[in-house]
Amino acid sequence: MKKILTILFAIVMSFLLMIAADTFGSGQSLITKINIKETSLVEQPVMAVDVQPHMIKKIYHKNQLIGVLTSQEDLDAFLQSAYEETYQVDFPETKLGLGEDIFITSEESYIFYENADTQIFDYLKENTLFSVQVYKIKFSNGALIYVKNTNDFETAKEQFLLNFISLDAYELLKKKQMPAELTTYGTREIGINVIETAEYSAAMASVSEILKTKAEIMYFLSYGYTEALKTYTVKTYDTLEYIAYLSGMTAQQLLSVNSEIIKSENQILVPGTILNVSYFDSPLSVVVTKERFAKEIVYPETTLYVKDASIREGLSVIKTHDKVGYKNVKYVEKYVNGILIDSNESSSVITKQPIREVVLIGTKIIPHIGSGTLRWPIGYPRYLTCHFHCYYDGRQWHQGLDMKYTTTNAGSIYAADRGRVMEVGYNIYAGYYVKINHNNGMITYYAHMRSRSWVVEGIVVNKGEVIGTIGQTGNATGPHLHFGVMVNGVWMNPCRYLYC
Repeated sequence: MKKILTILFAIVMSFLLMIAADTFGSGQSLITKINIKETSLVEQPVMAVDVQPHMIKKIYHKNQLIGVLTSQEDLDAFLQSAYEETYQVDFPETKLGLGEDIFITSEESYIFYENADTQIFDYLKENTLFSVQVYKIKFSNGALIYVKNTNDFETAKEQFLLNFISLDAYELLKKKQMPAELTTYGTREIGINVIETAEYSAAMASVSEILKTKAEIMYFLSYGYTEALKTYTVKTYDTLEYIAYLSGMTAQQLLSVNSEIIKSENQILVPGTILNVSYFDSPLSVVVTKERFAKEIVYPETTLYVKDASIREGLSVIKTHDKVGYKNVKYVEKYVNGILIDSNESSSVITKQPIREVVLIGTKIIPHIGSGTLRWPIGYPRYLTCHFHCYYDGRQWHQGLDMKYTTTNAGSIYAADRGRVMEVGYNIYAGYYVKINHNNGMITYYAHMRSRSWVVEGIVVNKGEVIGTIGQTGNATGPHLHFGVMVNGVWMNPCRYLYC
């Protein structure tokens, strides 16, 4: 057998040399079309060389030749067989094609190759180099996915939208109906839309690229191309608010991405529970418009001081105590993927007028004794990021309120009552801070200011006077104001005085 192969090889080479000699003698270069040196991934010997060229088909994986196809019909039959055997159950009523890295070229050749179709088909099968006809969904922001059917995508998309809007409101808005008008304090959802558009088209895609289930589509809509989510293991004394604070999220956002585990912001967490602390990183921007009806405090004007000659210099008498008023306010607010980005007051009606405090004094100096009634140390719109005793750091409970403005990471800090500045400084825990002694047994504390306050120790500040700007100095995971209230040497819950 070896002798026969050697003789055949010698005959082939002699024949090639004859063609080369004839070609060189005629001044032509047809011999350059004969390529017997290109290596292939499957073994495919040369069987013969003809004097006339014929068309052959070469199949490549990326830039590497797999081999020369003998029969297109056999390839089509192989793809149909592979589809029925492996893919028909998961992808019914479609067809199988070659993977995106596979391409076939047609060219003239003088060489006849041994039939290696079976080996070529085995290579395709072993390396799963197939594509399936499915649906391509291209988003207007450039994101791209492949899905088995558009119904799965629409169902997953609706499920994703319900992270940010209630089912009842969503069903009404789909019918172009509005939820009932607000008659009590609360919120109603009055609009929803997705900024990005999506185009559907039939396309061939590699099996590994296809999102096969609604759960896989839902994951993509929630987290895009993020492969690994951040998690947090609940410890003893942890609260939802504290975990959200550590993760740079709000409690509502944390609840939203763990809705299967957490049903309420007040739920007691079981130590050892693993929570998802990765907020949505979606290719979709879901805009929900809400109308909020709220009761808000109306603060009186700053204290009016009236000189009274019948009162000894250095003494003061409160003639009229200040009392806060109230107003009913409606806001139109826009949320993008659950995060408030815009809030505008649409209407406001004062329901109770505030009463201004009037103080009779015997000097021109503003009294340094506080009224005992505190105002909020920041304005609207605001929210609390951590309540009194919202976490335990191993030494003590959280001794105050953490708060910030909803629409900015900065914002003014106000003196909660009049008093004398007793301390202005910096330390590694509080950052830049101010303490005010109200000379009635109460001291208020303002920490994590952006920079050193412009007030100095010893001066008297009035209620509502700006004393600093919200920052992130000291031991703080994000911009906020830590506000503390000490009464007779004991830290108290500030909500007892702010009615929060």
